[in-house]
Amino acid sequence: MSRDRDPHIVVSDLSMAYGEFVIQRHLDFSVNRGDIFIIMGGSGCGKSTLMRVMVGLKAPSRGSVAYHGRSFWDAPEEERALLMRSFGVMYQGGALWSSMSLAENIGLPLGEYTDLSAAQIREVASLKLALVGLAGFEDFTPSEISGGMRKRAAVARAMALDPEILFFDEPSAGLDPISARRLDDLILELRESLNTTMVIVTHDLASIFDIGDNSVFLDAESRTMVASGDPKQLRDEYPDPQVRAFLTRGA
Repeated sequence: MSRDRDPHIVVSDLSMAYGEFVIQRHLDFSVNRGDIFIIMGGSGCGKSTLMRVMVGLKAPSRGSVAYHGRSFWDAPEEERALLMRSFGVMYQGGALWSSMSLAENIGLPLGEYTDLSAAQIREVASLKLALVGLAGFEDFTPSEISGGMRKRAAVARAMALDPEILFFDEPSAGLDPISARRLDDLILELRESLNTTMVIVTHDLASIFDIGDNSVFLDAESRTMVASGDPKQLRDEYPDPQVRAFLTRGA
């Protein structure tokens, strides 16, 4: 499928801090529409914090995140809330309610943000589960399915409101290599079928190279980005030794 290459998200001169402690500074990069964009770097570099800023859960200390050319953090609160409904987020642990069935978990945002009836919500939940390969599992609870299936269910819930952008925080964490590859394949299938922009926080090299077509590399020591672009090109051509070491570790 051909994808538009116009910027969907533009991060400009972004700095993040907790109190006086600066996590990252002067971040500048763009996520094109239809990208699978990887946020990567070593432990403690601020990858998940950057995702929190991008989805509206933490304000930056300076700079901007723009969607469709509109600065998110400069917008009125009502506009930010509306824009956040165009995001789907899969958190690292899946964050499914253990006491609810998969259909009930997926139905939560639908019940809160739409006027659909209970029957319609159930129908949409079934559709989303089918999209991630979990047709027939509507009445299972998270504890009754495998870790890989829970990750898929979390993706289905992130897709509940038909978001323009899907955010994933370490989606393959805790999965065996086969389950992780199946999840990567699902992400590729969803991008191709829905043309959804995807932003993924990960340190997993297999995922980075198998699904990523754009990226930013955050460095914990200098507290800024040191590279951006296609991960394979960064691995093969980028001169910075930190980036090369990260992308060729274990080779």
